Amino acid sequence: MNLMPESIELAMLGGGCFWCLDAIYRKIAGIKQVTSGYAGGQTENPTYEKICTGKTGHAEVVKLEFDSNIISFENILEIFWNIHDPTTPNRQGNDIGTQYRSIIFYRNEDQKKIAETSIHEIQLADRFKNPVVTEILPWTDFYFAEEYHQNYYLMNRMSNPYCMAVIDPKIRKFIQEYPDFLKSPDGGY
Repeated sequence: MNLMPESIELAMLGGGCFWCLDAIYRKIAGIKQVTSGYAGGQTENPTYEKICTGKTGHAEVVKLEFDSNIISFENILEIFWNIHDPTTPNRQGNDIGTQYRSIIFYRNEDQKKIAETSIHEIQLADRFKNPVVTEILPWTDFYFAEEYHQNYYLMNRMSNPYCMAVIDPKIRKFIQEYPDFLKSPDGGY
């Protein structure tokens, strides 16, 4: 039995460190919940330590619960393309490994078509110097990341150098370029 209203949908995306995706998607109107986790591999119940070995096959991902009356899956992907580099296989900045690959998990044929169309359109528009390497795969088991990874940026933004050096600039850029997507005009939490 599905207890979610019809307009509530799920999306699951990986684009480097899940702390970055989590921090930005939490600021977006229509995003009801963001959960950091692992998906796409063969190891059951992976831990962060196992993920970091690159041997589990899992990617760091965020699972989004969103209200499609407020934000569409197309808009979620538009944001996705602008908050990571989908042209670098198994890498985002200094984060290197298969766990940092760019990946979209689709829940149904509509999401699959939207993802394929979205990639095709950004390739045609020459938005990136290199080809997009983002994987599009069917929905799979999602494993919750450890509690300390949930809403990591908000809990650690003033004390973790990674938050200050990597996530802060991404958030500032996003707020400047996409103010219409924000929950609040100043981009606050």
